[in-house]
Amino acid sequence: MSEWDRMVAGEPYDPHAPDIAAKLAAAGEWMARYAGSYTLPAAEREALLREGLGAVGPRCVVRPPFFVDYGVNVRLGEGVFLNFDCVILDVCRVTIGDRTQIGPKVQIYAADHPRDCASRAAGIEFGRPVTIGADVWIGGGAILCPGVTVGDGAIVGAGAVVTRDVPAGATVVGNPARVRG
Repeated sequence: MSEWDRMVAGEPYDPHAPDIAAKLAAAGEWMARYAGSYTLPAAEREALLREGLGAVGPRCVVRPPFFVDYGVNVRLGEGVFLNFDCVILDVCRVTIGDRTQIGPKVQIYAADHPRDCASRAAGIEFGRPVTIGADVWIGGGAILCPGVTVGDGAIVGAGAVVTRDVPAGATVVGNPARVRG
């Protein structure tokens, strides 16, 4: 199994492996092109978005600048909107459901690190998928940590740090994010 295959499966991997480095470089080149896409017609910008991401549903809007580790592990449903300056660390799958709206400077982390010093010192990393349901609203500056699931129709308040799953229809706020009400 290649280091890339280990990474996308959520297993411990070497982030400096050649297969991973090549895909990281390709994503960097794509991000540079996408950053200049703001003045392109919508159809061209959407085509460029489809080139860099794993799946893009119809009528998605992602305002540049937009940052990913690899891009190919990101799946956007129909009508997804990401505002300026979003970051998705997609070492494994990040799924964003239909009609979800994401504010500026939101950070979604599938990348994780070992809790013990020796493994971190050895440079080992791993990932945990992030799943965001349909019709979710995530306020600006929110952070979603590795492995969380946000249920359909949920609201994540601006600046919230989501460390646990969010139930469908719930509103969470704060650091760490807690269900409001």
